[in-house]
Amino acid sequence: MEVVSAAKTDMFRMRINPEVRQNLECVYAKNGLTLTDAVNVFFQQSLNAGGFPFQVTEDNAEMIRAKALNRLMKELDEGIDDPISYSEDEVYQMFGVER
Repeated sequence: MEVVSAAKTDMFRMRINPEVRQNLECVYAKNGLTLTDAVNVFFQQSLNAGGFPFQVTEDNAEMIRAKALNRLMKELDEGIDDPISYSEDEVYQMFGVER
């Protein structure tokens, strides 16, 4: 019996960035899947492959780093162009952090 077709009675919870979740839901909806369906398919394929169902290489990590760096640079540019600036004390207060 394939695990993917077995009764689903157990719960698995995880934290995910809300924007990432929304984007993933849109991607999988185009294929007629919910996010839960997609995770179950990933898990089943991991079991079938005895590990990741795709090759995890340094190139993958490098691509992820490049995307993160591009996003960071974009956000930094947006911050530089923002006419509002905050003092160090204001930033601590905004984030609820004590000095």
